[in-house]
Amino acid sequence: MRTIIAALGLGLMLAGCSDSEVGEVSLGVFTTKDIKLEMLKDPKIPGVTCHISHVEANLDFADPSDMSIACRQTGPITAGMIAAIDKSKSGEVLFRTSKSVLFKSLKVRRIFDAENRTLLYVSYSTKEVQGSHKHALSTVPLWGNPVWSELDIPTQP
Repeated sequence: MRTIIAALGLGLMLAGCSDSEVGEVSLGVFTTKDIKLEMLKDPKIPGVTCHISHVEANLDFADPSDMSIACRQTGPITAGMIAAIDKSKSGEVLFRTSKSVLFKSLKVRRIFDAENRTLLYVSYSTKEVQGSHKHALSTVPLWGNPVWSELDIPTQP
């Protein structure tokens, strides 16, 4: 029994360790909930960095679904990078982390708005059984970036 308790304690301590974690804010002395601040570099567009905040509820079976995201251009963005991304309406998932013991996760998805030449980053919580409406959105417009004039503007039919 002591081995199981020790393993659970070690697991909880290691759960807070992350290469992408840049900060942590306690929600109070008598709570086991903290706000985790994580950094995410877009793997196909490394000139974009997103910061995600979400609540981690240690000792609970599920974390709250609330989150926030802010994405900014932090380096060059090239036409080749834009050409390499998924341009479908549903875009592609860049980040995923578990938010409960079963069936709940936090995801970040990138979608490209070709008409406005803007990258959209949406963070959202999934609950595979009931769904979830919790989400946050951030945009990175390419206006003022050299890639702006290199991109084709879609024509309206």
